[in-house]
Amino acid sequence: MVLEDYKEIVGLCAMYTTMAQMLSGTVICRDIYKKGSAKGVDPMPFLGGIGLCILMLRYAWMLDDSNMINVNIFGLLINIIYMTVYYHYAPNTTEVLKLTYKVAVFVIIFLVYAQIEHPTNVEFRFGIVVTVLLLLLIAAPLIHLEKIIKTKNTEILPFPLIFMGTLVSFQWLLYGIIIDNGFIVFQNAVGFTLCIIQLSLFVIFPSKKSQVELLNEQRKED
Repeated sequence: MVLEDYKEIVGLCAMYTTMAQMLSGTVICRDIYKKGSAKGVDPMPFLGGIGLCILMLRYAWMLDDSNMINVNIFGLLINIIYMTVYYHYAPNTTEVLKLTYKVAVFVIIFLVYAQIEHPTNVEFRFGIVVTVLLLLLIAAPLIHLEKIIKTKNTEILPFPLIFMGTLVSFQWLLYGIIIDNGFIVFQNAVGFTLCIIQLSLFVIFPSKKSQVELLNEQRKED
């Protein structure tokens, strides 16, 4: 395959683009800081990112893929920082702690499973687990679909993460084809499709700021 000659280039591009995507969370944290509250912001992109990076890191070690290992170590660290900012400004820290506990238990269960599963089966079965979880995380913003349609407003969706996610999933899809890994191909083909669907919502229902927010901004400028 001709693409195999570009394996390292595509892998590095996918790795650095993924890191850039993870840094796009700083935009959301900046908005939280400006508002002085995390109200209305879903913590799952950050908390789910921590859990998924841990599991993806375990899977990357199974594959002995340095690009995947590096990007998930970076993702784990950066999402911990984001979650710290979110927790500091969260209107209900008790709920955040409950959600964190649930994610932690979930991650630990699968890490234990990966440790006790037979070596000949673990890569395939653990690959299924991380694929399903990745797709659930990518599709998570769609749980707000009913609200978006009713209000005709996409403000609740994290546009920076979704836009960068589209670029990332396309590059990892290409990388998966090159290394002939069915799980990486499948998860990123579906992920790319989900991202495109979410991006289309921004075209159909542009984000609109509430009148209260607009008045507050005007007061700050005055």
